[in-house]
Amino acid sequence: MDTRFQPPSDEPRRWVISGKGWALAGFLAIAAFFLLTEHRAHFFGALPWLLLVACPLLHLLHGGHGHGGHGGHDDKGGKS
Repeated sequence: MDTRFQPPSDEPRRWVISGKGWALAGFLAIAAFFLLTEHRAHFFGALPWLLLVACPLLHLLHGGHGHGGHGGHDDKGGKS
């Protein structure tokens, strides 16, 4: 059995540049346009709540505020 690493083929991604991929992209763009134009009030009403939810989510995914010791502080306690 051959256990060498083989890079993934481009076969699964080829449908994106095919006619079906372009048709799907066009359909999704039209659907997004009509959803936004018809439900603009709902979207803008929910936007502040989405921002409030995004903040803790980004803190969880980002990994904190960079307290790793490389933020420009001197590791010697401030003495030269």
